[in-house]
Order: sequence, then structure tokens, then C-alpha cells
Amino acid sequence: MQIEEIIECDKKYFMNVFSGRYPVVIDHGTGVRVFGKDGSQYIDFLAGIGVNALGYAHPRLVAALEEQIKKMIHTSNLYYIEPQAYLEKLLINNSCADRVFFVNSGAEANEGAIKLARKYFKVKGENRYEIITAENSFHGRTLATLAATGQKKYQTPFQPLPVGFKSVPFNDLEAVEQAIGSETAAIMLEPVQGEGGVFPATAEYLQGLKELCTQEGILLIFDEIQCGLGRTGSLFAYQDYGVEPDILTLAKALGGGVPIGAFLAKEEVARAFEPGDHGSTFGGNHLATRAACTTLEVILEDGFLDKVRETGRYFKGRLNDLQRELDLIREVRGKGLMLALELADSIPAADVTMAMFTRGFLINAVRKHTLRFLPPLIIGKTEIDQMISELKGVLANYQ
Repeated sequence: MQIEEIIECDKKYFMNVFSGRYPVVIDHGTGVRVFGKDGSQYIDFLAGIGVNALGYAHPRLVAALEEQIKKMIHTSNLYYIEPQAYLEKLLINNSCADRVFFVNSGAEANEGAIKLARKYFKVKGENRYEIITAENSFHGRTLATLAATGQKKYQTPFQPLPVGFKSVPFNDLEAVEQAIGSETAAIMLEPVQGEGGVFPATAEYLQGLKELCTQEGILLIFDEIQCGLGRTGSLFAYQDYGVEPDILTLAKALGGGVPIGAFLAKEEVARAFEPGDHGSTFGGNHLATRAACTTLEVILEDGFLDKVRETGRYFKGRLNDLQRELDLIREVRGKGLMLALELADSIPAADVTMAMFTRGFLINAVRKHTLRFLPPLIIGKTEIDQMISELKGVLANYQ
């Protein structure tokens, strides 16, 4: 199909939920670069919204997927699946969890976590079902995960939403304490808020939450769908804080581009699920788990996460330099390779992302005045320098 035909077809047949798509048909990629069908090329600082952790056409991942496709793509969870078993072992041996269940997306992972938390207390004979979440959070687009999401703009069009969720200010331990009641089952939050604008939790906050959960006998759920799997410089973001959750959710980067999600839990919590309590047709199939195994193997190689931390420090340093040079930047925040710039109110972030797009860089606007950066974990200092130089030029136009 020609480019114009692709765009026209999409406008005619696709449900209009992605308004304002960028005027390009991405055709292929290699390393940290993607290429349009028209021959245009872009250095990617979004990585498919944190999905393409290894960039594009990573040789290890390509080889693994080619081999797996020739053998088997899918059977079902009625049978044992070798790459699924290997992925289970990889995740459990490298996390604080004891059990895992595979799904297809982040929203499904969070749905599973919510179900597991409720079932845990049902088994204990306690009427606890309520989940406390954080304002400005994002947990998915199903009805339950929308109810958990602490942003009214996502919720309003779909009310009434499922009951059993309340949101309180992020990084405010006292607000959580006041919200806990006799029906509270769990506290659920992102260690680093992603869609909300890249806001990291403080160590004191997460450590205080853990103590509070232990004291009150409730569960702690960490949504690491965006901030997990190397994004902050550790395999899991909770490791940066020294706080272990009872339930952990993953997706995005897990499959290196192939859709897969997971929720993990401590043994005491996980055993609440019995046969028939949960399931998934596609979750954990041969192709998805083979992709995840390979992605994890690469991330876990000696030196990989060290490099992510080093690059993240360099990237944040360059953003801080930019803030000192321009009085148009209010704040630099984030951890590892999950970073954000808060711009002055006079600068629309969407306009900046479009200007950068025309210059060959893919970045992202979250909120009206916030730029988000989620590059592939293999991004280099050279590409960072190139992006900073162009961004400086774009922002200078607003002075």
C-alpha cells in the first residue's frame, strides 16, 4: 500500500481514539533508529512507550523469534510450555516473588493483581476489597483499572465505574493512613508514575507504606509496567527503594516488543488463587514467553544495567545543563532512562514534540507542559547529545 492509501484507510475504518497521529508510516527499525516508509528516519526516545527496551532488530531477539515461529507460536495453557517455564524461573529467581501468572498487557496484569488481592482476603474470611491508589496514577483502560487510575479525565466518560477504589495524593503517607479503613485490601501504586508525568516516589514514602501495610495487615501492590525491567537502572524499580511488594505487575518491556504482561506474588498471597479463579487464552504462549526470555537474558547480562545507570546519569545531567541554560524549564525529574522535563506554562509540550519529530527525534508529551523520555535501554551518549542539541534549538524559539 502507498502511504496516502494507508492513512486514508486508517481514517476511514479505524475507531478514532488516536487523534493527531504523527504523519509517518513507520516501516522498520534498527538499533535506536526507526525508518518511515517514505525513507525518513528518527532517533527514538520513546521506545514504543517504554516497550522496545532492546531497540529494534536486536540480533538475539530476532534470532530467537525466528526460531520459535518455525517451531510453535501458540497452543494454550491446557499444556505445558517450555519457554513459559523458563520465563517463570527467570522472573522468580531474580525477584522477591514466588509465583507468576502471564497475561497479554499491563491492564490485564493489574486486573489480575486486583483480583488476587480481593481473593486473598476472601479466603481469609475478611471483607476487604477496597484498593487505595495514588492521584495522578495510571493503571490501564479496562473498567477496573480505570477505576484504579487516579486521573478523572480518563474516568469521566465511562462512569459509573466499578466500586472499591479510592485515590489519595502521591508521596503523602498521612493521606494513605487516613484513607485506610476496615474494608481496605491493598495499596497499589507506581514507584515512578509514568503517564502522570514521571514522578518518582520518595524512599521515605515507600518505606512508610511498607510499614503501614505490615501494621494494618494489608497488601502492597507495585505497578512496574512502565518503570520496571531495567528502566530505572535496576531490574525492578522496587529494588531502588529496598521495599518488597506483595504483588508486582509487569508488561511493556517484558517481551521486547511482543505483547506480554505478568503479575507476580509472594507465596502466601499467590496460594489464594485456585483452579478456575483466573485464566488467559493467549497469556504466556510460546512466542510471547520466548521473546520475554530473550529480552530478560540480555537485560540480566553482566554490565547491561550498569550501562543503563551510567547512561541515565549522563542523560539527566544533560537535561540539567539545559535547564541551567534556559529559563523555560521548571524541573528535571525521573530515574534511570525514565526522565521528564517540566516546561514553562507558555510552552505546549505537544508543539515541542512535533517540532522534534520534524527534526528526526521521537519524544513524547504527557500533560500539557511535560516532555517524557523513555528511550531504548541501549541508547548511547552520542544520540543523547544530538537530541539535546536539537531540543535546545526548539526551546530557544520560545524565549
